[in-house]
Amino acid sequence: MSKKILKGKVTSAKSNKTIVVEVTRKFKHPFYEKVISRSKKYHAHDEKNKFKEGDFVQIIECKPISKKKTWEVIDR
Repeated sequence: MSKKILKGKVTSAKSNKTIVVEVTRKFKHPFYEKVISRSKKYHAHDEKNKFKEGDFVQIIECKPISKKKTWEVIDR
């Protein structure tokens, strides 16, 4: 099975080597047929601390680094 890749916006870069990425997805409601957006925050590993708040990044699944971190930053 391939690793998931998600795109999102950095909402917090205060921790050392960790950023929080907010990923928004849009889908059509099965009954009401309206487009709904849902967002979720992921903790991602940023080895060089090079991403700041407001940057758009891509994250990829990886083995668990800590309790919450199971994603790594791969690109802008």
